[in-house]
Amino acid sequence: MIVACGDSAMGRRQLLQLILLHTAWEMGSGQLHYSVPEESQHGTFVGRITQDLGLEVSELVPRLFRMESQGDGDYFEVNVQNGVLFVNSRIDREKLCAKNLLCTIHLEVIIDKPLRVFHVEVEIKDINDNAPVFSASKQSLSVAESILPGTRFPLNGASDADIGSNAQLKYKLSSTEYFVVERKINDQRSASLMLVLNKPLDREKMPVHHLLLTAVDEGQPELTGTVHLEVTVMDANDNAPVFNQSVYKVKLLENVMDGTLVINLNATDLDEGINKEISYSFSNNDPVNIFSIQPDTGEIRVKGKIDFEDINVYSIEIEAKDKGSPPLSGHCTILVEILDMNDNAPEMSLKQMLVPLPEDSSPGAVVALVSISDRDSGSNGQVNCSLWPTGLPFKLVSTFKNYYSLVLAEPVDREQVAEYALVVVARDQGDPSLSASSSLVVPISDVNDNAPVFPQPSYTVFVKENNPPGAHIFTMSASDSDVAENALVSYWLDEKLWPLSSYISVHSESGKLYALQPLDYEELKLLEFQVRAKDAGMPSLCSNVTVQVFVMDENDNAPAVSGLQDASLSLVVPAMAGHLVGKIHALDADSGYNAWLRYELHELTNGPWQVGPYSGEISTRRAVDEAEGSSSQILLVLIKDHGKPPQSATITLSISLVMNTQVVHADSRLPKTGSGSGLLKGNVNIYLIIAICSVSSLFFLVIILYTAQHCQGQTEEAMVYGPGTATLVCTSERMGRWGI
Repeated sequence: MIVACGDSAMGRRQLLQLILLHTAWEMGSGQLHYSVPEESQHGTFVGRITQDLGLEVSELVPRLFRMESQGDGDYFEVNVQNGVLFVNSRIDREKLCAKNLLCTIHLEVIIDKPLRVFHVEVEIKDINDNAPVFSASKQSLSVAESILPGTRFPLNGASDADIGSNAQLKYKLSSTEYFVVERKINDQRSASLMLVLNKPLDREKMPVHHLLLTAVDEGQPELTGTVHLEVTVMDANDNAPVFNQSVYKVKLLENVMDGTLVINLNATDLDEGINKEISYSFSNNDPVNIFSIQPDTGEIRVKGKIDFEDINVYSIEIEAKDKGSPPLSGHCTILVEILDMNDNAPEMSLKQMLVPLPEDSSPGAVVALVSISDRDSGSNGQVNCSLWPTGLPFKLVSTFKNYYSLVLAEPVDREQVAEYALVVVARDQGDPSLSASSSLVVPISDVNDNAPVFPQPSYTVFVKENNPPGAHIFTMSASDSDVAENALVSYWLDEKLWPLSSYISVHSESGKLYALQPLDYEELKLLEFQVRAKDAGMPSLCSNVTVQVFVMDENDNAPAVSGLQDASLSLVVPAMAGHLVGKIHALDADSGYNAWLRYELHELTNGPWQVGPYSGEISTRRAVDEAEGSSSQILLVLIKDHGKPPQSATITLSISLVMNTQVVHADSRLPKTGSGSGLLKGNVNIYLIIAICSVSSLFFLVIILYTAQHCQGQTEEAMVYGPGTATLVCTSERMGRWGI
């Protein structure tokens, strides 16, 4: 029970720690901070980065987890199997950050679906891996034996490439009763190492003192460095040169010209003669590449490149040595503070993330990541980032200090703009300001958001009947403003309203319409159907258009007489001119002019007969009496329509002349007008003529209105007069072709 309670309490503490860690992460704008010692071996555990970011290990691979490191070097990796951040290669903190107190490596963690960017800082902790090092293995001093105890002689101290306590040095001097070593730190936090005389010297007893100076750092474990000191005891000159200040402070602008005066030193010596003559020199060799000193005058001038970004403070140790024997020297320190100038333009790194950009991307989609740095300091190093030109559907969003995301601000349409040319401009706040820019072309990729479009909502096609099977009668064409497969259009017939498979087909690629069988006007006068156009996108989009195919009549039917082809009539003589003998009733399956019939006697027919050209009535042309005889007379009647070319039929009639005293009833042999035998007397042809005229007038009116409407809207329409032939006509042309 006690163990269980302890486990429960530990679980609650861990949960509380996770909640506090998550809250701190949220308040830190999504930044994680880890630390790892330098020189860690490959595979060293750094942190559970997926857990700290609130991610699941199982989603790392599907969401394309990746990590970008700022600068060169691939120091860290993430194991996507367990989400652990580990050391990938050797890290030398001194090589990476030199003497900077804070040494961090910035990482960007990127995941997709949706795209998110996290910032991770790994602090590289210093370890004591560098021993103190002196600039030379041996230092020599000349000291007058008359020098009083307490006199100090500057020494070149050791340097340690580590930082912090690992670079804090203490010095030990080999056992001697004459000297002690002393390390002083001035108010500028610079340390000076002094050899202090502890007991009067006696040259006769010991002309040369050989000492071993040891520098020990405060790291764990302690590391040491040594230098041999050779102190030569000299007689004579007992006054050393003296500066009026122990420390001089100078401010100097960076990038000044060579030869610029830094300071003019002046030391005094109370001795006389040659012991009073002073020569100036650098106590250390550090500034010799940057500054020069005149040995006689003490003028210090610039001779190298002064760059604030490299070193912003120079500490120069000066020695003033007289020419006595032995020579005596005085020392001072010059602190040269370098003032920053705006001489570094911002540096920009741009990584494209979503290129090409799909045109259906939502606002907020990350297109590119932008990081900016400026080596200057203060306002010279403060950088503003902007986008040019303005008015484009993109914007820059700050995600961290000097880190931006280029995101989509508004929806884009590839059909309006296929690509965007952007320039990201970074400008610092120096005077004058400096800037850097990076160009970026964002192509827009197509999505299938446009259905095929026909140029007009409906089409009317005229086709003559009796066309050959498979005749091309019209070509459909639809356009799609998308590209590639999204604009690849195919065509098919919508057979929901009418079973068309036996009459019409459409070629799926070309859109050509074909008549599969000969069309017969007498059976089918109008085909109305819909043609659909579908693109090849995913998902596909489609549109449809109505097509009306009017079958135009051809004169392919000859007139036909109802009933028998040969018939007999009788006439009672005498008969007056114009006497009606009988009437022929003929029909034509065509329509219009093709069905308008004309009757006439064949040129071989003689006698007193005539036939009405449109009524078909047979009557006497002149009076007929008994003198004509009682024999039968043969009439050959020709029936023709008005088609081009005209179709015709003939009927042979036998007319028997009957004397008034011998009336023969012929009802059993020849039907009279009004009977259904085929030779009818009445007004059937008159009605037919009236019907033809009415239908023709109505047809002409429809054609005139239709063509006038299409010509006014400047819509081109295809009329097909034969297989595979289409002509674009307006009202006047149609009327001329149709004989109006």
